[in-house]
Amino acid sequence: MTITNDDKDRHQNRCEKMEVNDNNLRSQYTIGSNDFIHEVGERPKKNVKEKFHEFSSCLNSNSKTVFTYKTITKRLPILQWWPTYTTADCIGDLLAGITVGLTLIPQSMAYSALAGLPPQQGLYGSFVGSLMYVFLGTCKEVPMGPTAIVSLMTYNTLHGLGPVYGTLLCFLTGVIQLLMSIVGLGFLIDFISGPVNSGFTSAVAILIVASQIKDLIGIKAAGTTLLDMIISISKDINHFQLGDTWLGIICIVVILLLRRMALYQIGPKDVKEQTTFHKIMNRSMWLIGTFRNSIVVIVSSYVGYVYITSTGHDVTSSEIPPIPFKVVGKIPSGLPDFDLPKFSITRDNGTTVGFFEMVSNIGSGVIVLPIIALIETISICKTFADGKPVDATQELMATGLCNIGNSFFHAYPGSGSFSRSAVTAASGVRTPMEGLYAGILVIVALLFCTPYLYYIPKAALAAIIIAAVIFMVEVRVVRPIYRSKKSDLIPGLATFFACLVLPLEIGVLIGIGLNLVSILYHAARPKLLIEVHKTRDGINYLMVTPDRCLVFPSVDYVRNLVMKQSLKRELPVVIDCSHIYGADFTAAKVIEMLTQDFSKRGQALFFYNLKPSVVAVFEGVQPKGFITYYHRHDLDQLFQRWKHQRQQMENSSAD
Repeated sequence: MTITNDDKDRHQNRCEKMEVNDNNLRSQYTIGSNDFIHEVGERPKKNVKEKFHEFSSCLNSNSKTVFTYKTITKRLPILQWWPTYTTADCIGDLLAGITVGLTLIPQSMAYSALAGLPPQQGLYGSFVGSLMYVFLGTCKEVPMGPTAIVSLMTYNTLHGLGPVYGTLLCFLTGVIQLLMSIVGLGFLIDFISGPVNSGFTSAVAILIVASQIKDLIGIKAAGTTLLDMIISISKDINHFQLGDTWLGIICIVVILLLRRMALYQIGPKDVKEQTTFHKIMNRSMWLIGTFRNSIVVIVSSYVGYVYITSTGHDVTSSEIPPIPFKVVGKIPSGLPDFDLPKFSITRDNGTTVGFFEMVSNIGSGVIVLPIIALIETISICKTFADGKPVDATQELMATGLCNIGNSFFHAYPGSGSFSRSAVTAASGVRTPMEGLYAGILVIVALLFCTPYLYYIPKAALAAIIIAAVIFMVEVRVVRPIYRSKKSDLIPGLATFFACLVLPLEIGVLIGIGLNLVSILYHAARPKLLIEVHKTRDGINYLMVTPDRCLVFPSVDYVRNLVMKQSLKRELPVVIDCSHIYGADFTAAKVIEMLTQDFSKRGQALFFYNLKPSVVAVFEGVQPKGFITYYHRHDLDQLFQRWKHQRQQMENSSAD
């Protein structure tokens, strides 16, 4: 590295002080990712014994930090809020838990049907995860259990493989999420932008509605993409049942009206100005609207009970009741057996399907589904965090352990639910303890209410799903995205249409791929501010300021622009490196060629405010004519020396 002679000693002293004890200067020169930071100077060589001793010491110190009170309370958040838990908190959580439980029971059965699994499997995944999240969760508004998005992903992943594969998928989902939390891969959700998330959610909502049309009109249909569903529905549309259609439409209308009732208030808007009558009426309407799913299920089940008993049908038989609409049918009573997921199964012909073959049959969804479930949970946490940071690693661990626990009770994958989270927040929840009461309510339903679940019409469950997901179509975000940055619509719309016409995991990967392409493009095409400045001696020069680090995708682009502008204006060039916090070997080689080109033309090229870590990278290739400076007044001396050298060269060439 070449520095001005007048300031060489002063610069060396300043670097030595920085290395010894000046933390402020050190932080100033190490902005950005540590991947680009390299210590200047030689490191002492260590033998194998010293390296092993250093590794064991590091491992010992890390193991001690794992068992500190701070780490334990961080991984068991219940220890943070339980010491201050009050009676008022208990009452608030109890009311919220009952409210969520009454919503969870019909929703879990409906979502299980959406996943192509028996209704009881949704109930099995609605109590263990809720109980575990009480101890592991960080967000009080997150109720663990089946959700619309994860259920549709489960359906597309299993392709009708059955409950055994659903339980294995739940276990693998939990294991993958837990491993991601252990190795700190929670940052992966940052690669899914808001437009991609909105496009995926909107496409899923449309797919869910399309998948429920078959139960809404009483026909048989299947398919994983929108086109497949439309073709399948059109083939069997002639066999639609008027009873299912009318019952489903009525249920949807009632649910939407009750939902509207929950949002409506009478009297003054200010609660302090409302009378007791106004408060009682508003609270009653909110409760009725909140329990809309349970109300629809209870009323429609009673209608099914009246129809079936009037025909004298034997509900213990496997025959379909002779009534105008389809019902859920027999559901096993009692809690599921505690059992490990099956890692191998035996076919009817006596052959055995091993674990790896089962995973192969599940396909790529076993990787995509855990990430989608995490995104849903993290989005809920961010929505209700009130500006506080969200610990994605802890949520990964909590969701993973909940899914692992659910798999021991024959459940399928679950996560946090947007619709139930809104109910939880509006119910006055205080802590994650509400999951305990919601889980107990599901257990009570499994123990004592399963005989009555026989009479629930399938059209009513389809209506519950449709009425819940139609509000997931995020049409309102299109205009703000268009006003903010039009190019962000490209990955969002691409994800939306790709998820409709292709398998969901492919659609998500396309959206993520477009995001990465956008990131790489901006990394490869940094913005350069090019200005003509003048020194105090009246020398004009070109100041080029890149806005980011120099790595192999961008360095050739920067070099070409610098060369083009320097040849066009025939001025000395100063590259302001204030924003360059890192570089690589490719960048160093290009800088070497750039300095050689300027030296051959006799044109000045200086580097301003280049960080020592980057200087070390550039000096690794030993470039000639590589000159840096750190103070504005040094530039005058550099130009004076350059002019003097240029005059000497001109005189020598003239002689």
